[in-house]
Amino acid sequence: MARETFLVALLLSLIAVPAARADGDPASDYLLGQPSFIPPDAGVPPAYASQLNDVLRESKIRGYEIRVALIASRYDMGSVGVLYRHPKRYARFLGQELAFVYKGNLLVVMPNGLGFSRAGKPVPADQAVVGRLPPPGTGGVALASTATHAAVLLASHAGNVVPIPPLSGSTRVANSNQDRLVIVIATVVAVGGLALFLLFWRWFRGRRPAQPDSG
Repeated sequence: MARETFLVALLLSLIAVPAARADGDPASDYLLGQPSFIPPDAGVPPAYASQLNDVLRESKIRGYEIRVALIASRYDMGSVGVLYRHPKRYARFLGQELAFVYKGNLLVVMPNGLGFSRAGKPVPADQAVVGRLPPPGTGGVALASTATHAAVLLASHAGNVVPIPPLSGSTRVANSNQDRLVIVIATVVAVGGLALFLLFWRWFRGRRPAQPDSG
């Protein structure tokens, strides 16, 4: 019985997994190993996310590496939400967090503006380049498009011409809340089915007639 109870408890614990979110600074984890942080709830369609990542990849090939963090809401910043709507300060903070692995160019895009740092330090000339762009606002398409154009402008400022590829793939905003709900429902159904099976199995074993003693 203990083993069966453990299995049910283990599966029940999976229900909370889809809604889990890092309580630290999510972007600092993502950007250690990839060029962009695009929150799943930011409303960025796959085509725009791919376009941004294609530009970042091509820019690196052409000699200008930059990593980008899109911040759509305070929720995307985990425990450092106090820096929300402070893109310049957050760019320095995030750059310092990444500095033990990545000391290069870093762009932060928030609804109210953009911030730039290099190895966690401000670079006024590059900040001026992105500072000329209008604040993108809260839409996921605008955030990603602004980040793409800012990365191209920064690369050009450094002497590297990077083309913007055409959009490819879905431009529909994925409904992450709906997808999460589907996952949760499927998990609950699976757990409920397992629990019923275990109860039936115990009932069936209890009703089996005892085997005659052959001795």
